[in-house]
Amino acid sequence: MKSLNPKVQSWHNKSVWLVGASSGIGLALAIELSRLGAKVAVSARSKSALDQLVLDHPCIFACVLDVQDAQSVAQASEAVKAHQGLDWVIFLAGHYLAQDAKAFSYAEMHKHQDINYMGACRVIESTLPTLVSQKSGHLSLVSSVAGFVGLPKSLAYGPTKAAMINLAECLYLDLSPSGVGVSVVNPGFVKTPLTAQNTFEMPYLLTPQEAAQHMIQGWEKGEFEIHFPKAFTRMLKVLRILPYAWYFAIIKKWVIR
Repeated sequence: MKSLNPKVQSWHNKSVWLVGASSGIGLALAIELSRLGAKVAVSARSKSALDQLVLDHPCIFACVLDVQDAQSVAQASEAVKAHQGLDWVIFLAGHYLAQDAKAFSYAEMHKHQDINYMGACRVIESTLPTLVSQKSGHLSLVSSVAGFVGLPKSLAYGPTKAAMINLAECLYLDLSPSGVGVSVVNPGFVKTPLTAQNTFEMPYLLTPQEAAQHMIQGWEKGEFEIHFPKAFTRMLKVLRILPYAWYFAIIKKWVIR
């Protein structure tokens, strides 16, 4: 199958900015990409976590930002570009709180939207002109399989991830002719601070390091959508094309206990 993005032959000296990299998958990615020779910059809200990362890995550049604040994002973007240039932008920042419609909270719906989706838009606005002017580079949005189908307890989280998948598709259509690569990452369950709050059994649970390896391999192959673990994600992909009567029946039996 033809690659939809340019394949990555080497990460050596590629300038990579990871937004949302103070823990979980982002932290694992920062460490591994640095090991592979990339010039890695990381951003997140937690200064203490970033300070510890730089202490452990002095070659990594860090600057604090809040993806809910456009000015903060713009300042961090300029700092990264001034320090090392910009080849790759990977958006991993996210907020998740399990929510049920019987306890609907507009405040939580808005917070999920503002961080998960609008946060990505703020980062895109601050970096895309550089990538377009270079006629090269790559933008990757980390979404979730929660964006494939509606799932219980995902009332606030799922819609933002569905929006990110759609956004990545639109960006790819607009940007691929200009030489800028776009990808979307849809992980299954990964052991992170976000998923630690789940009280249900999480099938095919991966470590952040395993997730990072899947992502790097997907980028190296030039994939547009990187989803894993395949045994789990392919089941969800089948669910979303079933008639709703079948889909709802399966979800109720499989997920709702």
